[in-house]
Amino acid sequence: MFRKVLVGYDGSKQSEKAFAVGLEIAAKFGATLIAASIFRPPEPAAEGELSAVIDDAKEHFEEILGKLKPVAVARRVTLETEVEVGHPAEQLVLAAERHHADLIVMGRRGKSTFQRWMLGSISERVLRYAHCPVLVVH
Repeated sequence: MFRKVLVGYDGSKQSEKAFAVGLEIAAKFGATLIAASIFRPPEPAAEGELSAVIDDAKEHFEEILGKLKPVAVARRVTLETEVEVGHPAEQLVLAAERHHADLIVMGRRGKSTFQRWMLGSISERVLRYAHCPVLVVH
Protein backbone atom coordinates (compact mmCIF):
# COMPACT_ATOMS: atom_id res chain seq x y z
CA MET A 1 0.00 0.00 0.00
CA PHE A 2 2.70 2.51 0.98
CA ARG A 3 6.01 2.30 -0.89
CA LYS A 4 7.23 5.86 -0.25
CA VAL A 5 6.34 8.03 2.73
CA LEU A 6 7.30 11.72 2.77
CA VAL A 7 7.68 13.48 6.13
CA GLY A 8 7.96 17.24 6.53
CA TYR A 9 10.68 17.77 9.12
CA ASP A 10 11.95 20.99 10.73
CA GLY A 11 13.30 19.72 14.04
CA SER A 12 10.27 20.86 16.05
CA LYS A 13 8.46 18.58 18.51
CA GLN A 14 5.57 18.30 16.07
CA SER A 15 7.87 17.24 13.24
CA GLU A 16 9.53 14.73 15.60
CA LYS A 17 6.08 13.22 16.17
CA ALA A 18 5.42 13.21 12.42
CA PHE A 19 8.76 11.51 11.80
CA ALA A 20 7.99 8.84 14.41
CA VAL A 21 4.61 8.13 12.78
CA GLY A 22 6.13 8.12 9.29
CA LEU A 23 8.91 5.80 10.47
CA GLU A 24 6.37 3.41 12.00
CA ILE A 25 4.34 3.33 8.78
CA ALA A 26 7.46 2.85 6.64
CA ALA A 27 8.67 0.02 8.88
CA LYS A 28 5.31 -1.78 8.77
CA PHE A 29 4.99 -1.52 4.98
CA GLY A 30 8.66 -1.86 4.03
CA ALA A 31 8.48 1.62 2.52
CA THR A 32 11.19 4.16 1.85
CA LEU A 33 10.96 7.17 4.16
CA ILE A 34 11.82 10.59 2.76
CA ALA A 35 12.41 13.38 5.28
CA ALA A 36 12.18 16.82 3.69
CA SER A 37 13.10 20.10 5.36
CA ILE A 38 11.91 23.29 3.73
CA PHE A 39 13.57 26.63 4.33
CA ARG A 40 11.52 29.72 3.58
CA PRO A 41 13.92 32.64 3.13
CA PRO A 42 13.11 36.02 4.64
CA GLU A 43 11.74 38.71 2.38
CA PRO A 44 13.11 41.07 1.23
CA ALA A 45 16.80 40.26 1.28
CA ALA A 46 19.74 41.40 -0.77
CA GLU A 47 21.02 38.72 -3.16
CA GLY A 48 24.36 38.33 -1.37
CA GLU A 49 22.70 38.11 2.03
CA LEU A 50 20.11 35.67 0.73
CA SER A 51 22.73 33.30 -0.61
CA ALA A 52 24.51 33.21 2.76
CA VAL A 53 21.22 32.73 4.65
CA ILE A 54 20.20 29.85 2.36
CA ASP A 55 23.61 28.18 2.72
CA ASP A 56 23.40 28.45 6.54
CA ALA A 57 19.84 27.08 6.56
CA LYS A 58 20.75 24.15 4.31
CA GLU A 59 23.70 23.30 6.56
CA HIS A 60 21.46 23.49 9.64
CA PHE A 61 18.77 21.25 8.15
CA GLU A 62 21.28 18.74 6.77
CA GLU A 63 22.72 18.44 10.27
CA ILE A 64 19.35 17.79 11.94
CA LEU A 65 18.29 15.41 9.16
CA GLY A 66 21.56 13.51 9.60
CA LYS A 67 20.53 12.69 13.17
CA LEU A 68 17.50 10.79 11.84
CA LYS A 69 19.55 8.25 9.89
CA PRO A 70 20.60 6.05 12.85
CA VAL A 71 16.98 5.91 14.00
CA ALA A 72 15.85 4.73 10.56
CA VAL A 73 18.72 2.21 10.32
CA ALA A 74 17.71 0.76 13.69
CA ARG A 75 14.20 0.17 12.31
CA ARG A 76 15.60 -1.17 9.01
CA VAL A 77 13.99 1.63 7.04
CA THR A 78 15.63 3.22 4.03
CA LEU A 79 15.80 6.96 4.68
CA GLU A 80 16.35 9.65 2.08
CA THR A 81 16.71 13.29 3.11
CA GLU A 82 16.49 16.57 1.26
CA VAL A 83 16.50 20.28 1.94
CA GLU A 84 14.48 22.57 -0.33
CA VAL A 85 14.04 26.34 -0.43
CA GLY A 86 10.67 27.99 -0.95
CA HIS A 87 7.14 27.98 0.39
CA PRO A 88 6.77 24.94 2.68
CA ALA A 89 3.40 23.76 1.36
CA GLU A 90 4.40 24.14 -2.27
CA GLN A 91 7.74 22.42 -1.75
CA LEU A 92 6.20 19.51 0.18
CA VAL A 93 3.63 18.93 -2.57
CA LEU A 94 6.33 19.13 -5.25
CA ALA A 95 8.60 16.75 -3.30
CA ALA A 96 5.72 14.27 -2.95
CA GLU A 97 5.14 14.40 -6.71
CA ARG A 98 8.86 14.17 -7.52
CA HIS A 99 9.33 11.11 -5.30
CA HIS A 100 5.96 9.54 -6.22
CA ALA A 101 5.09 9.47 -2.52
CA ASP A 102 2.09 7.41 -1.45
CA LEU A 103 1.63 9.38 1.79
CA ILE A 104 2.69 12.73 3.27
CA VAL A 105 3.06 12.94 7.05
CA MET A 106 3.44 16.33 8.68
CA GLY A 107 3.15 17.97 12.05
CA ARG A 108 0.39 20.38 12.89
CA ARG A 109 2.70 23.13 14.12
CA GLY A 110 6.12 24.51 13.35
CA LYS A 111 8.95 25.75 15.50
CA SER A 112 8.36 29.48 15.93
CA THR A 113 5.25 31.47 16.82
CA PHE A 114 5.05 32.64 13.22
CA GLN A 115 5.41 29.06 11.94
CA ARG A 116 2.72 27.88 14.37
CA TRP A 117 0.33 30.46 12.94
CA MET A 118 1.33 29.69 9.36
CA LEU A 119 1.38 25.90 9.60
CA GLY A 120 -2.38 25.74 9.85
CA SER A 121 -2.49 27.22 6.39
CA ILE A 122 0.50 25.13 5.27
CA SER A 123 -1.11 21.84 6.30
CA GLU A 124 -4.38 23.02 4.76
CA ARG A 125 -2.63 23.80 1.47
CA VAL A 126 -0.82 20.47 1.44
CA LEU A 127 -4.12 18.70 2.11
CA ARG A 128 -5.76 20.61 -0.72
CA TYR A 129 -3.07 20.17 -3.40
CA ALA A 130 -1.32 16.87 -2.65
CA HIS A 131 -1.83 14.02 -5.10
CA CYS A 132 -1.75 11.48 -2.27
CA PRO A 133 -3.19 11.10 1.24
CA VAL A 134 -1.89 13.48 3.93
CA LEU A 135 -1.64 12.59 7.61
CA VAL A 136 -1.43 15.57 9.96
CA VAL A 137 -0.01 14.52 13.32
CA HIS A 138 -1.11 16.40 16.46
